[in-house]
Amino acid sequence: MDRVALRGLKARGHHGVFPREREEGQTFIVDLVLGLDTRPAAADDDLAKTVHYGVVAEEVVGVVQGEPVDLIETLAERIAQQCLKHAGVQEVEVVVHKPDAPITVPFDDVTITITRSRA
Repeated sequence: MDRVALRGLKARGHHGVFPREREEGQTFIVDLVLGLDTRPAAADDDLAKTVHYGVVAEEVVGVVQGEPVDLIETLAERIAQQCLKHAGVQEVEVVVHKPDAPITVPFDDVTITITRSRA
């Protein structure tokens, strides 16, 4: 399986369990690795035979900006399911970063990583 990766998609969302997170929002960063067979697209040099990563990026940002959820686990699942709606995508790895998580000690980042497939 081939891989198409999108790294560092940024969007503001209102996800979290605390009222401040829901009210003020914060930046979430998403990394994706889409698993698909790119041979048909490469053979014919045809965008229609692969995944349009620009469209995927816009959809993912839409999910992050969309309906708030409590958990980044839920957000990651919604992103994965959106990616799998593209016919050629057989598998997706989603990493959601929450660099401004409400943690009381110094930290660099909080992430959740999930992998989902059609099978």
